[in-house]
Amino acid sequence: MKDQPMPAPETSPSGEPGTGGHPTGSRGAWLRETVVILASALLLSLVIKTFLFQAFYIPSASMQDTLIEGDRVLVTKLAPGPLDVHRGDVVVFKDPGGWLPPVVAEEQSPLAEWTTSVLTYVGLLPQDSGEHLIKRIIGLPGDRVASDGGGAPVTVNGVEVSEPYVREGSIPSEVQFDVVVPEGNLWVMGDNRQNSQDSRYHLGDPGGGSVPVDNVVGVAFVTVWPADRFTLLRNPGATFEPVPEP
Repeated sequence: MKDQPMPAPETSPSGEPGTGGHPTGSRGAWLRETVVILASALLLSLVIKTFLFQAFYIPSASMQDTLIEGDRVLVTKLAPGPLDVHRGDVVVFKDPGGWLPPVVAEEQSPLAEWTTSVLTYVGLLPQDSGEHLIKRIIGLPGDRVASDGGGAPVTVNGVEVSEPYVREGSIPSEVQFDVVVPEGNLWVMGDNRQNSQDSRYHLGDPGGGSVPVDNVVGVAFVTVWPADRFTLLRNPGATFEPVPEP
């Protein structure tokens, strides 16, 4: 009778004899992989937020009906920058000074405050717009933007513009103004004209109500939340086609 080979003892992934149970080394490898995946996801999110896109929360009615309170929008940071901004773009910009009232921070536990700050910083939560505003570009540097007020249309470089995005029931402007946008600045207005403290209401501020291009975070291009509000925010190019260069 031939000798039968003896079965080899069970070994762990490290090559050491084991009992056949779940090896400790495997759990350690799984934990390391999980940490690497989470760290990579956070880093990727931070890179995207810093250089490409950022989410913002809409806190007011100044852009109705294009945007309503509670909407979340995505902003591309490629414009201004590699890409140019255009008349008609909806832009998020940092308060140039005095446009927003002081923010009263909502009370949170230290842990909740820290968690919110970190997730917002890396881009996993939308910016709450506490120091940012969102409006539509009406005038570019050098443009002459005007209205006789009392419901009169807005003109850009002497051409009356038809504005389909203005909220139904609103008038183009109840305020009279006639300004030339300084170099390096933008003239912005809300779509909900009678409920928007925009460039028209800051004529006495430095820059005459205009916003420095350097304050612009980017161009809003899509409403992503709530889900039933998902909408691409397209530039109304036809509105400004007849406008000549300044």
